[in-house]
Amino acid sequence: MSAYKAAVISDTHGILRPEVLEIIKTADLVLHGGDIADQKTYDRLNEMTKIIAVRGNCDGEWAQDIPDEAFFELCGRKIYMVHNKKKASDKAENADIIIYGHSHKYEEKTVGGTLWLNPGSCGARRFGMPLTMAVLEFDTENGEFVVKRIDLSPKGQCGKQSDNASPKFGDGDLQETVAAVVGDLKRGKSVENIVKTRRLDRALAEQICQIYFTHQGIDVQGVLDRMEIAGK
Repeated sequence: MSAYKAAVISDTHGILRPEVLEIIKTADLVLHGGDIADQKTYDRLNEMTKIIAVRGNCDGEWAQDIPDEAFFELCGRKIYMVHNKKKASDKAENADIIIYGHSHKYEEKTVGGTLWLNPGSCGARRFGMPLTMAVLEFDTENGEFVVKRIDLSPKGQCGKQSDNASPKFGDGDLQETVAAVVGDLKRGKSVENIVKTRRLDRALAEQICQIYFTHQGIDVQGVLDRMEIAGK
């Protein structure tokens, strides 16, 4: 068997975790379901291996050359990609595999012989959902393929603070923290930089970033309203 491996990811929102990068190093191709978030993240993936991506609702002007949908053949299989499956066009009807994202929730189902695959989010955490991605392994001789779900964190633990996390915030302190992080994001600072310079618990910083990036035009109060903070 001659194998071809495609790493399937989505909703990275500017976060490339070490575990994800290690898997990508072993892949022949990256398929990204959108909400990449910035040019730097796209360029880093493109430097590692070939990438086929679609534009997500949180991908701004920098992504104007990335298509909203993609239709192509891979190892004899027709693949259709779109960020939000609700916006799939008629091209999806002819696909063997449909890849999408947007919900941050892993989904793998076969309908009428077509595989619908959402790899979930391997970048930004969304509340209690796990961090996930997928790998498609093709037999280049006959086009057969298998899907491997990869869990990057224990189910039910994402987005929750651990016993060693930063202390609980009072309303005033939390509001100041969210305002500071949102200000940093507007200035283009990365999550890594924010965590380091502000000495924040990573889970808290990532939660603020995820809400900010997935709700265009949101203000500080809007982020606060959507947060899940331990003990609140």
